[in-house]
Amino acid sequence: MLTIDDIRPLPKVALHDHLDGGLRPATVIEHCAENGHELPTAEPEALRRWFFEAADSGSLVRYLETFEHTVAAMQTAAQLARVAKEFVLDQAADGVVYAEARYAPRQHQQQGLTLEEIVEAVRDGLAAGMAEAAAEGRPIEARQILTSMRHTEPSTDIAELALKYRDDSVCGFDIAGAEAGFPASRFEEAFRYLKTNSMFFTIHAGEAEGPTSVWEAVQLCSATRLGHGVRIIEDIDLSGDAAKLGRLAAYVRDARIALEVSPSSNLQTGIASRMTEHPVGLLHDLDFNVTVNCDNRLMSGTTMSREFALLAEAFGWGLDDVERATVGAMRAAFLPHDERERLVAEVIEPAYAARR
Repeated sequence: MLTIDDIRPLPKVALHDHLDGGLRPATVIEHCAENGHELPTAEPEALRRWFFEAADSGSLVRYLETFEHTVAAMQTAAQLARVAKEFVLDQAADGVVYAEARYAPRQHQQQGLTLEEIVEAVRDGLAAGMAEAAAEGRPIEARQILTSMRHTEPSTDIAELALKYRDDSVCGFDIAGAEAGFPASRFEEAFRYLKTNSMFFTIHAGEAEGPTSVWEAVQLCSATRLGHGVRIIEDIDLSGDAAKLGRLAAYVRDARIALEVSPSSNLQTGIASRMTEHPVGLLHDLDFNVTVNCDNRLMSGTTMSREFALLAEAFGWGLDDVERATVGAMRAAFLPHDERERLVAEVIEPAYAARR
């Protein structure tokens, strides 16, 4: 069985990682002190435990409170740049060779930053992290995805911002937040704007709601990736000897729409009660385009290597399974085709071949 130590040196690809969900506890403490924001504790390890326990408590109120603290630590250009830099360095230390950091720019304007200043601060932090990681012998590519919160009044402003910076570190757009009561179609104008301008986007769907949410994201809004997407399993009939895919499930599989699955996070939000019951095992076996992600590394107390190790333990994933998910993620990345294929051919496949 693969262990976390086996997996850590292997190249990995992180497509679904929230910038405000992966801060270092010491950084949260330092930045919140600068901003006059009170935390549950000012001791790094105690705060790390608090974040995990609050997110793992089953209380939505406590879960959402965790993000109040991390967002409060990301309100100046210097703070955003540092968080972005540390995002890259922490991913590189875990063997990640490509990462997309997503966040909602409007949540970082408490001290008067413009949307452009926010994007540029994150851009500069990502660049600094990539340079330092390369100097340490751990090269990594990182981009940012700009997010609108789906419970807010729909607009095209963040989509327009993403388009403005798409040749300057921004690779895509997303909507995140509560699915229930806030369908993706509310942002149909933003998605139409992006499609008109040939811009990539993903949509959180199939996490808190089922196939209807996935159908809207895919068929009304034309998402090429789904944030989580695991509740597509509800469109699969498992009552017989063999799984029978419904029309939507078959479309998602056959169109190779990437599922940005975040196993530990999904357990915290109620997708399953234990990892062995998580839909990811069956979806992988049925040849859906399953990618593995962390979602919020701080809140879930996890890393990419840990997520794969949990799947190895729960479903017997071996080297071939990890490579398949990694190559699938790389080919679903919001990068030009030639850059994706270069990383697959020159970085990912040789490293896995060397382990066999």
